[in-house]
Amino acid sequence: MSGMPASEPNPQRWGARIPLSVIYAIAGVFHLAIPDVFAKITPAWVPMPHEVILVTGICELAGAAALLTGRLRSAAGIAFAAYAVCVYPANIKHAIDSLSGPGTPELGWWYHAPRLALQPVLVWWALYAGGVVSWPFASKRRA
Repeated sequence: MSGMPASEPNPQRWGARIPLSVIYAIAGVFHLAIPDVFAKITPAWVPMPHEVILVTGICELAGAAALLTGRLRSAAGIAFAAYAVCVYPANIKHAIDSLSGPGTPELGWWYHAPRLALQPVLVWWALYAGGVVSWPFASKRRA
């Protein structure tokens, strides 16, 4: 037995699902444990940023668990893809503030450029792990 649940016919998809669930679970814990760090990068137009960050942490934990279930997997994948799109303004603000603001930790472009560039990959990863899309792997199976 491979350790993969019997309901999962695709080991690639399961292999994408586990690390994504772990990443979002860790992010959820951090959002709940140290919300002030995330409040600093939240755009000013977000209402009640501290509360939004706490709710976000709860949603990340719930979504991480849901991604591992058959019944809620697609919904979790769609929610995580939408979430990755919605937090992009915070990632941009974080990059701008970190690269130009005095007294902020200097992470540099080595951190921010890949983070910003890979956001579309995170959207795809969530949709693939959630079983919403099969690209590019489905086209290879048909050939």
